[in-house]
Amino acid sequence: MSAHLSYGRVNLNILREAARKELREFLDKCAGSKAIVWDEYLTGPFGLIAQYSLLKEHEVEKMFTLKGGRLPAADVKNIIFFVRPRLELMDIIAENVISEDKMHSPRDFHILFVPRRSMLCEQRLKEQGVLGSFINIDEYILDLIPYDGDLLSMESEGAFRECYLESDQTSLYHTAKGLMTLQALYGTIPQIFGKGECARHVANMMLRMKREFAGSQTQILPVFDSLLLLDRNIDLLTPLATQLTYEGLIDEVYGITNGYVKLPPEKFAAQKKQGEVGKDLPTEPKKMQLNSAEELYAEIRDKNFNAIGAALSKKAKIISAAFEERHNAKTVGEIKQFVSQLPHMQAARSSLANHTSIAELIKDITTSEAFFDNLTVEQEFMTGVDTDKVNTYIEDCIAQKDPLIKILRLVCMQSVCNNGLKQKILDYYKREILQTYGYEHMLTLNNLEKTGLLKPQTSTRNNYPTIRKTLKLWMEDANEQNPNDISYVYSGYAPLSIRLTQVLARPGWRSIEEVLKMLPGPHFEERQQLPAGLHKKRQQGENRTTLVFFLGGVTYAEIAALRFLSQMEDGGTEYIIATTKLINGTSWIKSLMDRPEAP
Repeated sequence: MSAHLSYGRVNLNILREAARKELREFLDKCAGSKAIVWDEYLTGPFGLIAQYSLLKEHEVEKMFTLKGGRLPAADVKNIIFFVRPRLELMDIIAENVISEDKMHSPRDFHILFVPRRSMLCEQRLKEQGVLGSFINIDEYILDLIPYDGDLLSMESEGAFRECYLESDQTSLYHTAKGLMTLQALYGTIPQIFGKGECARHVANMMLRMKREFAGSQTQILPVFDSLLLLDRNIDLLTPLATQLTYEGLIDEVYGITNGYVKLPPEKFAAQKKQGEVGKDLPTEPKKMQLNSAEELYAEIRDKNFNAIGAALSKKAKIISAAFEERHNAKTVGEIKQFVSQLPHMQAARSSLANHTSIAELIKDITTSEAFFDNLTVEQEFMTGVDTDKVNTYIEDCIAQKDPLIKILRLVCMQSVCNNGLKQKILDYYKREILQTYGYEHMLTLNNLEKTGLLKPQTSTRNNYPTIRKTLKLWMEDANEQNPNDISYVYSGYAPLSIRLTQVLARPGWRSIEEVLKMLPGPHFEERQQLPAGLHKKRQQGENRTTLVFFLGGVTYAEIAALRFLSQMEDGGTEYIIATTKLINGTSWIKSLMDRPEAP
């Protein structure tokens, strides 16, 4: 079942349809039966665009994962490689092609690069002597993928690392291209705001591309009123904090990938029918899709976890009342009416059972002492308590050999909330970490330092308390049940990135010039000229629509906070969210970890 992707005035299905059309056109170029060989990383993102049925309609009979050696046997005319432009993948493809040629079966080979063709890769195929074997070499421009009704992601794993560690701006180019595609489908975005170096680059590239295509623009009434580009590094704190929304916690504990989560099966085994005793317990993790197409999930995903129990029990009452209705159905018409609603009711009941199980799994963790202790330290750092000395909790965690990522998240958080650590404290943490976890983590610590997550204090002045006060980043009595402020997503901490978004809408960034200067990178505003006649007349009470683009990743808690702002009665702005990748503290730190290559 595909999600309904229209939020307010923006229908993201238009983007998905455009992507599908391009895919169909490429498949039709390769006439006859087909097997697709997938670069494994692409299967998730493609699943968000096209179901297997679409591929089947275009004679795709087999699908394989790209691996070295010979391809599995397949009685097809065409073999299509769907790959990212990575040199190491070219060597595997060459191996596949050479071993096929030896078999003397006349096959047509094709290659589809996602998201762009690469001269280097073609050069590598040429060196391996197989470039001539390909009939079609093409690119499939997959920049922004509709992830849900109000959410687009480029699913670009390494964007933050590339931009801030390797000074590689490829992902920024793809971002600019993706935004141009978006404007071709949804009209020119009249206003662009931004904060950060990467934001400035993307805006510059967009404006340059627009000049190059001047005159060939589509005459579409703009859907978006403004675009806000935000660098991840202007707010390093938010992803380090433990997310406390339902969806955020699912992601923290189990990890959500391309809209799916894998859960331990034992919790879901109990839902078997009576009489099925003796069946083995499932050993495969239970894979569930999580998006707004599921009514209950759409309703609870963005709530603070402490409000989930009440929401689920309220839902249970509604469902059981609906099932009770059957006793009141007397006439044939009433019975028929009841029967017609059954499938929907049964789906609701099974959805409730699933989410009750997930909530129980998470509650086991959130009620543990370890979780509470960790959260207490996080909140102390956020409120500025003892950020300038060695933290005893972190010392204890290192002594107990807790997971390294947990340690790194906390130490980085302390550093960010203190605008860097005194050299003595920083050296102490580093020494403890290297002695306990191994010297191979030296590279990782260097990376964290380069990206500004863990740094020595250069000036005596710590700006964080000023930023915290001015932007009201800490709200003492956050209401988790009926929130009235975005700080509910972290039970008291309002994500800096979302506060900036909120202030931009009203009263505007001029009111916080001083704070903006304390955050890294420039802030700017650009206007894009609209063709005559395409200026929108806003109706009384009609909301503005802003596209907020996070360069380097966004967390589910930040998304929840933006949805909260969209739903505010007097908010006046509806937000659509886009990002290079959905991240959490763990996946983010992992992307910056390095181990020296084994000799």
